[in-house]
Amino acid sequence: MTRHLPLSHLPLALLVVLALLPLGLSDPYLLNALIQTGIFTIGAMSLNLLLGYTGQLSLGHIAFFGIGAYASALTALGFDVELLFGWRVVHEPWPPLAGFVLAVLIAGATGYLVGRLSFRVRGAYFVIVTISFAEVVRLVALNWVELTQGPLALTGIPAMRLGLPGLGEMIFRTKVQNYYLVLAVAALSYLVVARFTRSRFGRAMRGLKENEALALSVGVNATRTLTIAATASAAMAGAAGSLYAHYFRIVDPDVFLFSTTVTMVIMVVSGGKGTLIGPVVGGLIFGLLPVALRPVLAPEAQWIVYGAVLILILFLMPRGIVPKLEALAARRPRAAAAQKPVEAESRP
Repeated sequence: MTRHLPLSHLPLALLVVLALLPLGLSDPYLLNALIQTGIFTIGAMSLNLLLGYTGQLSLGHIAFFGIGAYASALTALGFDVELLFGWRVVHEPWPPLAGFVLAVLIAGATGYLVGRLSFRVRGAYFVIVTISFAEVVRLVALNWVELTQGPLALTGIPAMRLGLPGLGEMIFRTKVQNYYLVLAVAALSYLVVARFTRSRFGRAMRGLKENEALALSVGVNATRTLTIAATASAAMAGAAGSLYAHYFRIVDPDVFLFSTTVTMVIMVVSGGKGTLIGPVVGGLIFGLLPVALRPVLAPEAQWIVYGAVLILILFLMPRGIVPKLEALAARRPRAAAAQKPVEAESRP
């Protein structure tokens, strides 16, 4: 009898494979692609909290990613900027870990404010609000040159550092070190999403997604629930932005590109929105697919194949890859159970 690995073990198996991958990978280009894919997969997991569990499409989600990147970079670099009425704010450089924490807090606080204001509307109006917010933040980063250096970018951002008790300070300079840092934050983000969605807030979010009128009738506070989801989602996106800033060591207004949000949406939808592991599977496929196509196809052909793969996945698996695998896994025991009576009847 053939034994199949239960689908519930997929996250752990994937984590083990990813943890062992650098041991047999010597190509720095591929390692860099994996790090970048991991960072944007964290962003996709954060977007899944809104899109997958509440049904609210945010096309301005990259704003929180960029806010986290700039907040962490400015905290680590320091700044001297003049505000209103000649009041100057001088900030001395803090450790990068403090920048990471502040990136999470500032992005989360921004998500809370945006949620409180924008969740009074739904559907296309909410999408327009989020896109507008992202564009406003991009223009601030582009034009507030005294603080952000505008199109010249913030450069010289220090690498992430962690103080380990009894072991001194660890500086994440190499690609392997940054790979494991991103993997650790991604695993922690996965656990946070799992804990969050299995709580009463998670049940309320799914209720609002499935039948908002019924959820409201049993006492679910829609604005409060959606705002909490937006806060947690924005905080996770801010963490991904901080990792981006300290890995690439440079941040410019291009971090707010709309195409990055589209990439996150593709990762969520193709992997399976509303599932825990779906954004990870979609992130690995569409994060690494351009890397696999680059050596064999011209740039124009790469995007054609990229789009064709996406269309094929959505055509064959409308709910995403993970829900399709779950459906196949659930069908196997039923088929085996249905076959047993037939075998018993055929015996003399």
